[in-house]
Amino acid sequence: MTDVVDSDELLRRMHRARTCALEERRSWRARSEELRPTDQEGSRDAAVRAVAYEAVVRVLDEVLTPGRSSG
Repeated sequence: MTDVVDSDELLRRMHRARTCALEERRSWRARSEELRPTDQEGSRDAAVRAVAYEAVVRVLDEVLTPGRSSG
């Protein structure tokens, strides 16, 4: 089943997705820091997940505000 959404709803969904990705990035970064002293492999895994969420945030930033974060 597919829903038809208008552009305002699409923007709201993308903003929610960006907020969620920011929260997940923070969470995985914190997890990486927590694990660093006791579980190096787990810390690396958490850091990789944080980087993945960073990529999602960057893509959504570019979609939502084109050219603003270029560099």
